[in-house]
Amino acid sequence: MELKNFDNIISRVPKLSSPLRVVLAGSDGENMLQGVFQAQKEGFVQPVLVGDRARTMVQLEKLGLDKEPYTMVDTPPGHNVTQAAIDIIHSGDGDILMRGNLPTRDFLMPVLDRKNGLRTDRFMSHVSLASIPEYPKLLALSDMTVIVSPNPTQKRAIIKNTADALKAFGYENPKLALMALVENVNFHMPDTIEAQRLVTEQKQHPFADCELWGPIAYDLIISKEACRLKHYDCPWAGGGFDGIIAQNLIAANTLVKSWLIHAHAVTCGAVVGAKVPIALTSRSANQEESFLSLVFCAVLNEWRKTQKQ
Repeated sequence: MELKNFDNIISRVPKLSSPLRVVLAGSDGENMLQGVFQAQKEGFVQPVLVGDRARTMVQLEKLGLDKEPYTMVDTPPGHNVTQAAIDIIHSGDGDILMRGNLPTRDFLMPVLDRKNGLRTDRFMSHVSLASIPEYPKLLALSDMTVIVSPNPTQKRAIIKNTADALKAFGYENPKLALMALVENVNFHMPDTIEAQRLVTEQKQHPFADCELWGPIAYDLIISKEACRLKHYDCPWAGGGFDGIIAQNLIAANTLVKSWLIHAHAVTCGAVVGAKVPIALTSRSANQEESFLSLVFCAVLNEWRKTQKQ
């Protein structure tokens, strides 16, 4: 199967006997609050708000959400908000962690700290899903948030996490592209050499449940016309790939922000490989993206149970 749009994702949200408790770290973020309460209205989450009570109440009243049910955990000035949210997860009172109005570094540092127990035997990486005009289906992209400059071991983990995220949505054999500046192996460009090695390794000793292709330039991933003009032959080029594995965080982050600003894409994102699903979008993400990231996490959480992860 393929995900043509985000309606396909929403339809996969499991019918839960009880809502998932979403622990929102930095609860005075306007768009995150709207996304969480929209998800509560849809019946699959219950908000646990962690942050400055006064600032959060101002936002809730402004949005007309102050009468809706929620749990508030006040954190005084100077207190580590993310740590407080993680402690709630460990106490058994939370199922999903969500970044609210906090800088990425302030959120991720406690998440990645081994002593906080969110790490498993897998690397954590971020997976985005994007609906881009003129691309025929949703497109995954990784890693734009967690691993700055992945080495080959981390790149394998990113590939596996991206494949698993797509499998959670029903993909049997995701098609992933290892993006590079050019599609030919060039010893001046280490990312092309690494891509070739990863593809060879995947064929000989598979490390992820997916089809892997690369190196391949971005225009060939996206455009059939580019493939025609360059005489490029790949069964999934020009709109058939399910996901892109970027060279590094800068490339992925720049690409997804270009989609958002210039192509008016819709995206959502989550950290995969942690003890619990982690909803993580830009602080400038709108209500829809925050909501969809919780949909992403709810589907991922249900799939993890079947995998006993």
